[in-house]
Amino acid sequence: MHRLTVTAVLLAMLAVMAGCGKKSETQVAEEAVQEEAMAESSVDMVPLETEFPEPQFQGTPVPVKLPNLEKPGTKAPEIMVAAGSVNLAADKPVSGSDEFPIIGELTFVTDGDKEGVEGSYVELGPETQHVQIDLGQKSKIYAVLVWHYHSQARAYHDVIVQISDDPEFASDVTTIYNNDHDNSSGMGVGKDLAYIETNRGRLIDAEGVEGRYVRLYSSGNTANDMNHYVEVEVYGTPVE
Repeated sequence: MHRLTVTAVLLAMLAVMAGCGKKSETQVAEEAVQEEAMAESSVDMVPLETEFPEPQFQGTPVPVKLPNLEKPGTKAPEIMVAAGSVNLAADKPVSGSDEFPIIGELTFVTDGDKEGVEGSYVELGPETQHVQIDLGQKSKIYAVLVWHYHSQARAYHDVIVQISDDPEFASDVTTIYNNDHDNSSGMGVGKDLAYIETNRGRLIDAEGVEGRYVRLYSSGNTANDMNHYVEVEVYGTPVE
């Protein structure tokens, strides 16, 4: 009986120790976040470098008046990207809300031509429209650089940039830029500023958001009701 009692006690102690070794779902989740943060901190980050087209301003600039307009001449912030980041959008397929553009083709958005002259941009119809780029696979995105029509000093309304793994953008959507100050496009009031288009485009920090699709909205501009896209670059690395 003594041996049986000792054996029972040992088995009970082992069971308690095994139970104590189990991790709760919260602990597992916290450790996963910590591991991801450590992996992120080990990535070498470098300043983003890209080429800009020549200035194309023509004629006498028309004054732009918007309640949320960025001060002209504001210097773009330096954005850091993971070493080895490339333009994932280069020559990738583009779709859009206006399937029959008034001028140009949707393929112009990722063809590498940033000049903004005739034959370099696509023109979509009035009101809120979007273009969408399929990067081909889930990627870690550090920066998005967009050029609208920049041969004239103008600002585009309701510039909104989103990233998702869902091609319909019905779920898992991350908004990385929104200058719709009055929610006129129905996607929420944005805190980003409207800006005058130049040859340097608009550089947006995506902060390593992961996704396969990039969608960019606008709703006309201060010169007319149309929507124009010259080029979009998306810098990052594919997710293995």
